[in-house]
Amino acid sequence: MASEPALLDRPRRPATPPPLDWLTLADAFEAACLLRCTPPPAEPRPHRAVGRRSAAVVEFNREDAAQRMRQLLDRLDIPVEHEMTFGGLRRRYELHRLRVPPAHRGRYSRLTEAGWWQGRRELLAAPVPGASTPRRVWVPRLAAAAWRSALLAGGRHVRRHILGVRLTDRELAAVLIRSAALLRVPAELRPGTGCFLVSVADGPDRRRILQQTALAPAPAAESA
Repeated sequence: MASEPALLDRPRRPATPPPLDWLTLADAFEAACLLRCTPPPAEPRPHRAVGRRSAAVVEFNREDAAQRMRQLLDRLDIPVEHEMTFGGLRRRYELHRLRVPPAHRGRYSRLTEAGWWQGRRELLAAPVPGASTPRRVWVPRLAAAAWRSALLAGGRHVRRHILGVRLTDRELAAVLIRSAALLRVPAELRPGTGCFLVSVADGPDRRRILQQTALAPAPAAESA
């Protein structure tokens, strides 16, 4: 048949990489969520990651988001160069540009890509009765990581009655809705102009999200 050669010529999908361990997954997934919150950098990108993000450069307009990304990449053994510049005319703002050196971009791309898809799969999967103890512990941590990334690097939309984030990434918006449910908080998704607004109600729901996403303070240095 005429259609058989076309079917036979389809490229094979790449083999599924081995799953990441839970600790690596949590860091790689959170880094991938931070990437999905950011717009592409406004500079030429000759090298692209596997998927939708550049492996070389990512830009944040908040220092705490950039510092969190640096912390995650450090734990993943990926070095990064941090450059801060200023933009704007009447309203000045900081721009934090993180650049992964060329020798480490392949590992960076593989880990963030694997972290996103494996973390997304864990969060969106239906609850399984009798799930293992590690899964019961780590899946809520992935949910908190997704919200922490959105609150750090997404477009915060805070009103008297809601805590929300604006995102352009549809898949991340779906992950946030599911993550809120896993954290026992109802969330609402509303389409906007070129973006999606994911929000939770003020009061107990907002407080729970902020408590779940808060990072523990760094340990104090011991006195000599």
